[in-house]
Parts: sequence; C-alpha cells; structure tokens
Amino acid sequence: MSEEKECCRMKNTPRQPETIKSLQNRISRLSGQLNGIGKMIDENRYCGDILIQIAAVEQALQNLGYVILQEHMNTCVKEEVMEGNETIMDETMDLIRRLK
Repeated sequence: MSEEKECCRMKNTPRQPETIKSLQNRISRLSGQLNGIGKMIDENRYCGDILIQIAAVEQALQNLGYVILQEHMNTCVKEEVMEGNETIMDETMDLIRRLK
C-alpha cells in the first residue's frame, strides 16, 4: 500500500500555459541572480554589493511565493471549499505562515 506524499500532490486545475511561462521566467531570473551572486563571490566583490543582490533575490523569491499563493487561493482552495473540505483553510493558513 503506497501513501501519497504531500510533496507529490498534483493540482486538480492545470495551470494555463501563459501562467507556466510567467512562473518559469521568474525562476530563470532567480537562477540568473543566484549565479550572479556566485560570480561576485568568486571575484571577491564587496560584501555590501553581494548583500544587496541577496536581498533582491529574497524579494524576488517572496514575490514568486505570493503569485503561487494567489493561484492556490483562486484554484485549489476554492475547489476544496466548494467540495466541503474545510480543513483546507488550516493548511492554507500554515502555508501563509511559512511564506511570511
């Protein structure tokens, strides 16, 4: 008997192709920013400049999280509430706390 792991659940409502593209673009920019930070470290750049870039990455990652949270609320949570699953609200509040 196999248990479904929380990390492996799938959305009921598929993401729109334009949404996927937008999310992938954000992730690509984040990856580029992280690679840039690595290069700055390799080049022995000034700590303050590196910290500014780290703050930018943190903000971009936070913004990505908010975009995903909004999608989660508009699709997954809405669907679960309509199906009578009120425990989804506890899960959502936990996700919001983790994102903060």
